[in-house]
Amino acid sequence: MTDLSASTVSSQKSLAEAGWRQSLASAVRSFDVLSEILDLPLHALVGAAHRQQAHSNFPLLVPRSFVARMSRGNPLDPLLLQVMAQSAESLDVNGFVADAVGDLASRTGAGLLQKYHGRALLMVTGNCAVHCRYCFRRHYPYNQEPRRLTELVRALDPVRSDSTITEIILSGGDPLLVSDEKLEGLLMAIGQIPHIKRVRIHSRLPVVLPNRITDRLIGLLKSSRLRTFLVVHANHVNELQHDCRDAIESMVSAGIPVLNQSVLLAGVNDTEVALTSLCERLIDMGVIPYYLHLLDRVSGASHFEVPESKGRDLIAALRRVLPGYAVPRLVREVAGAPSKTAIG
Repeated sequence: MTDLSASTVSSQKSLAEAGWRQSLASAVRSFDVLSEILDLPLHALVGAAHRQQAHSNFPLLVPRSFVARMSRGNPLDPLLLQVMAQSAESLDVNGFVADAVGDLASRTGAGLLQKYHGRALLMVTGNCAVHCRYCFRRHYPYNQEPRRLTELVRALDPVRSDSTITEIILSGGDPLLVSDEKLEGLLMAIGQIPHIKRVRIHSRLPVVLPNRITDRLIGLLKSSRLRTFLVVHANHVNELQHDCRDAIESMVSAGIPVLNQSVLLAGVNDTEVALTSLCERLIDMGVIPYYLHLLDRVSGASHFEVPESKGRDLIAALRRVLPGYAVPRLVREVAGAPSKTAIG
């Protein structure tokens, strides 16, 4: 009976992993497919040769679950705008650079970045489940970073000898794209470093690939001796529905602290109504609105930029209508600064 139960559990684990991997494999990668699903003419998605060039440099990738939350027939849908290549991406705009936040200068070794006191960031993978057009790491040289678990564990060597570091941030790419086995091995290795107290996981997957949030994954995060925080990334209230909402609420119900970071994006969420709706949905789900980032000025994303003055006005508007715990902090990341730079 014991053997049968163990076999059943193993089978359930395999099916859960196969489910999200199949969802990733079936993600939309062509404008033709996206056009058909959204009932939009192809020219509404691909308007010019230089838009095609932008696509070839950073190709379309979006899971069907995320596409299902877009409005059919609407070329200005706020979720669609986040993933659709624009002709403006080909513009060379002063101040917009490949390494907008100084990642390369903060790299202390293979796979390891340290920008702020007490925290180190581990590049777990270069892969993502979605290609957000404003991504500040869209030009990052991921091919120079470790891939195997043994290499990632070795990348933590500088942390082992630095007792001032108490928190590890798992990032990428998206760290939840690695297998449960690899993630478990990594969490065990981090947990064996005595002075590490916390691990923070930054992931877009609960939003764009919700079936990645399995009982096994939750169990892994709960079983670590480390206090685990999950930082998700939703920019618009329409992202937080159906399977996405269920996935995030399952993490909250399990006792895992969940915070949200958003990016202030022109045409997507740069109105009082959009941000109020987003923040209210988050707190209703038990998620803390953490940061609202001014755009990182990465090459190819200039068309998303919202002026700092408008960002200040929007936060002031949120304070007038929301409780303080529901208002995110408006910040900008400045390369070389000792922390996020608070605005206003």
